[in-house]
Amino acid sequence: MKPARDGDDASPREIDQRPPASPRQERFLRGVLGVLVDVTILALFVEHWDRVVIDSYTIALLTAILLQAMLKATLALEHRLAAFFRTRTRAGTTVLRVLTTWVLLFASKVVILETVNVVFGDDVEFGGLLPFIVLVIVMLAAEAIIERVYDALG
Repeated sequence: MKPARDGDDASPREIDQRPPASPRQERFLRGVLGVLVDVTILALFVEHWDRVVIDSYTIALLTAILLQAMLKATLALEHRLAAFFRTRTRAGTTVLRVLTTWVLLFASKVVILETVNVVFGDDVEFGGLLPFIVLVIVMLAAEAIIERVYDALG
């Protein structure tokens, strides 16, 4: 694709001929999109649920970045745990996998909530574990919907 010059806009055909995104570009795009979705969800919760309080947009953005990083790390750990149990053939492995996954996912929310509390202190209040879990579920659902729409378009 040749760069556009003064008075010479790139045609839609040239824009469509960009090379496909690399895996690193794809991860970056999905990460940025995830942060934007998370900060939007945070803002909606702050506006519509009095138990969720964030002192400023900057703090909300930084909270979204922290949540995005920690949730992605949790999901990566959960996938590694699932892969570990898939290699096992002993009886009861499925039950053990479900149980450990449940513990990991629940315990990680407690760790994430406490991390947000340590990092941001009184600037971020989720009103307890239950509102935080509801917030995380909504964030993950919104990200999944957007990702499915994105994948369906391409």
